[in-house]
Amino acid sequence: MTGKIYLIGAGPGDPELMTMKAIRMLKDADVVVYDRLVSDDIVAMAKPGAEMIFVGKASNCHTVSQSRINEILVEKARAGHNVARLKGGDPLIFGRGSEEAGYVVSQGVEVEYAPGITAAQGASSVTGVPLTHRGLATGVQYVTGHRQADNVLDLDWKRLANPDTTLVVYMGVANIGQIAMGLMTEGLPGTTPVLAVSRASTPDESRMVSTLDHVAQDARNAGLKPPTLFIIGRVVSLYNADLLDPAQEVAAHA
Repeated sequence: MTGKIYLIGAGPGDPELMTMKAIRMLKDADVVVYDRLVSDDIVAMAKPGAEMIFVGKASNCHTVSQSRINEILVEKARAGHNVARLKGGDPLIFGRGSEEAGYVVSQGVEVEYAPGITAAQGASSVTGVPLTHRGLATGVQYVTGHRQADNVLDLDWKRLANPDTTLVVYMGVANIGQIAMGLMTEGLPGTTPVLAVSRASTPDESRMVSTLDHVAQDARNAGLKPPTLFIIGRVVSLYNADLLDPAQEVAAHA
């Protein structure tokens, strides 16, 4: 019999932020195909004897191609195994989960989802910065700050430069200067506060507070590396740096 694919969101890193459904699926899987951003503590929750296949990606460094990942999922399922496709955050938010699911389903293999807490929610929860707040932000927008194969970042800057919404930028370290310039060109004030959170909810978490007109330089000075999430908007004014562990604060612009 053909097994099924469990498309699992592992959340931002803290195992306690996984759903009960995600944990059940992970413990049921015969094969676990996991990404670079999945923490060691979560990987260790797989059932004893499960085959572990690492397919992690970093910028310009893919250990396994996306097409090969798709093939691995189908091959293992057709061999009769239930396969956990374990992804950081939520697999359907900048996680290519829908691409993988589309391929798997086209090959006649069943897919079952377990959503995960996406990085924006994880960063919000650990910093206390809300993504929406009455009087400060009536909505939130998620965007990717990176294009495949380093193509031009052609975002709709006019739509994104809305002072009444919170903008969350995933995968934006390399292009945060261009992002900030695009937003300011369309009228978002340079004084707009920015919070950068790297590896939210993990022991390696770090944070940086800046403003839109200084964030590119501050990010360089802080040596920010992926995965780092940027929260841009008035809600960042609610961040209480006094509650921060000094070891976590990598830089701040006064």
